[in-house]
Amino acid sequence: MRRLLAISVVALLPLSNVTSARAAEPADRQQAFAAAAREFKVPESVLLGVSYLQSRWDAHAGQPSSDAGFGPMHLTDAAAFSGSNHHDDGDARGDEGRPLPARKPATAPAEIPASLRTMERAAQLTGESHERLRTDDAANIRGGAALLADYQKALGAPLSDQAGEWYGAVARYSGAEESGAAKFFADEVFATIKDGAARKTDDGQQVKLNAVPELTKIEKWLDKLGLRHTRPDGVECPASISCEWIPAAYQELPPDDYGHYDLANRPVSQKVDYIIIHDMEGYFLPSIRLNQDPNYGASWHYSVRSTDGHIAQHIKTKDVGWQAGNWYINAKSIGIEHEGFLAEGSTWYTEAMYRSSARLVRYLAFKHGVPLDRAHILGHDNVPGTLPTTVRGMHEDPGPFWDWAHYFELMGAPLRGFGGPKSGSVMIKPDFATNKPYFYGCDRKNPEAACPPLPAHTVWLRTEPRADAPLVKDIGKHPTGESLYSVYDHSARASTGQRFAVADRQGDWTAIWYLGQKAWFHNPAGAPTAVPSAGLVVTPKPGKATVPVYGRAYPEQEAYPEGIPYQAVTPLQYTLSAGEKYTLAGPAPAEYYRAVTFNLEDHKVVRGKTKYLQIQFGHRVMYVKADDVRVTLSG
Repeated sequence: MRRLLAISVVALLPLSNVTSARAAEPADRQQAFAAAAREFKVPESVLLGVSYLQSRWDAHAGQPSSDAGFGPMHLTDAAAFSGSNHHDDGDARGDEGRPLPARKPATAPAEIPASLRTMERAAQLTGESHERLRTDDAANIRGGAALLADYQKALGAPLSDQAGEWYGAVARYSGAEESGAAKFFADEVFATIKDGAARKTDDGQQVKLNAVPELTKIEKWLDKLGLRHTRPDGVECPASISCEWIPAAYQELPPDDYGHYDLANRPVSQKVDYIIIHDMEGYFLPSIRLNQDPNYGASWHYSVRSTDGHIAQHIKTKDVGWQAGNWYINAKSIGIEHEGFLAEGSTWYTEAMYRSSARLVRYLAFKHGVPLDRAHILGHDNVPGTLPTTVRGMHEDPGPFWDWAHYFELMGAPLRGFGGPKSGSVMIKPDFATNKPYFYGCDRKNPEAACPPLPAHTVWLRTEPRADAPLVKDIGKHPTGESLYSVYDHSARASTGQRFAVADRQGDWTAIWYLGQKAWFHNPAGAPTAVPSAGLVVTPKPGKATVPVYGRAYPEQEAYPEGIPYQAVTPLQYTLSAGEKYTLAGPAPAEYYRAVTFNLEDHKVVRGKTKYLQIQFGHRVMYVKADDVRVTLSG
C-alpha cells in the first residue's frame, strides 16, 4: 500500500509577517482570488483560470486530490509512498481457464516528481505552513499566485496585466515535462478565460470569471520552458489532447508463461463493448513502469496524469489488457487508469484529468461503437465477479468521489432523464456539489473516523423508507455480515447514471430492485436524487420462481471445439425472483476468447448460441439468459 506523507519542514517568514498576512485575508473566495492577484501582480483572470483547470475553485474541505494536491490551486504535497499498484490485490486477468502463476510482486521506484511537490515552493514564497496551505483556501490561493509569479520571473517574462503574456507560466504550472501536455493545459486555461465561467463551489462560494473574448495567447513563452517533445508513434488518441506511446511489456517468460497482455484483432475478432475507468492506487510514472515489467500480472491500455491530463498509451486497442479481473469483460473492453489513490483516502480528481480523459473516452467510444452510458462506460467497481468465489475480492475504484455527471457532460453525452414522475425506472442522479453522504475511511491515520462532508456521486440504499433503517445487504460482498459506510464498500450504494427499476414509492422515498431485494433511497421532489428513466426491464418468465444471474456470458458446452476446454457457466450467489424487475442494457454475446499462448495464431474466439442480456442488478452489471426472462417496458 502506498503512503502519502506530509512534508513537515518548511521555510517560514518571520511570524509577524505571517500574522499580518493572515489578518488581511478576505472573507470569501472571489475576494481571495482578487487579493492574491493584486499581491503577486498576477492577472486575476489567469489565477482564476488556472484554479478552474485544477479544482473548479473548490476547496474540498482540505482533503487531498488523487495525486496529493490540496485546495483551489491544487498545491501538491506528496513526500513518499511505498507498496504496490492495486492490481497486485488479485488476478487482473480473471480467466479461470489459465490462472496467473505465482509471481514476485513488482516494486515501483519511489521517486516523486517536482510536479507533486509544489507546496514546498509555495511555502517558501509565502511563509505559510503546509497545514495552512492545505486547509485554508485563502492561503492556498496566495500560494498558487506566488508560484505563478515565480514561474513568470524565471522565464524572464513581464509581470504584465495582459493575460496572454502569462502563457508560459501557466504552462509550467501544469508540472508537465512534455511540451504537448503543457500546451494542452495552457490552452484549456486560456479557453476558460476566453469563454468565462461561473459556478457555486462545493462549500457554497459563488465564484465568477468574466469572459475575455479578445484574449490573445503569447505562445513564444512555451518554447522557453525547454520541455521535451514526445513522439506519438501511432497513438490512438484525439489530436486535441497530449498523448504519447509508452508500450507495455510483451515477452515470453520461460518455461511456458508470458507477460503481460494478449494479442488480439479487435474489432474483427470481437467487438469492444466497454471502457473501464480505474484509478492507479499509485503515481503516474511508477505505475507506468509496472506496466513495462513483463513479470507484473496486470496491464492496461492508457494512463492519465492528474496535474495536466497527459496520457500515455501502452497497449493497442486491438489487443486485450489484463485489467478488470473478469476475462469476459477484459476481452471486450479498453482499460484506462487514472493517477491517484482511492485506497489512500484521496477525495477528488482534477479538472485537467477529467477533460483529457473524457475526450479520450469519447474518441474511443465513437471509434468502437461503445454506447456513452453508464452500462458501458464502467468504473472498475461496476465490473462483476466471474464466480461466487471472486465476487468479494473485486475492486472498488475509482470510488464514490468520481464525478460521473460532470464526466459525461465533458463527453458531450449528459446524463438526462426520460419519462414522467411515475416512470417505472429511474436514473440515479444526485446533485454532486450538494450530495454529501456519510462515509468513513478518508483518513489514513484514523481509518474509522468519519470523512468530512464531501461531494459524492452515490446514494445509500436502505431496507426501509427511513433515514435510520439498516443498509441493504450484499451476500456476495459480505456473506455473513452487514454492508459498511466505508469509502471502500459499494454494497449498499447506487451511483450516478445507473438505471434501476422502481419497486415502490412512499413519500420522499423511492425503492428500487437491487440484488434481489427492495432498496430504499431518499428522493424528495424538492431535491431529487434520481430522475425518471423509462426503458426496457427484465423479469422472470411466468412460472419461474427464480432466475440465475451470471458474472460473464460464456457459451454453452456444445460450442467449444476440440482442443479448447469448456469454461463452466456458473451462476453467482444471487438470484432474480418472480415479481422483481431490472433495467436492460442490451444483449451480451456468448463468447470466450481462448488466448493461452504467446502467438496470436493460436488464439480463438468461441461463440455460442445462448442469448444473454446485460442488466443493472446491483452496483455491478450482471447477466441473465434471455430464455429465463421476459422483456417489457418499465412503464
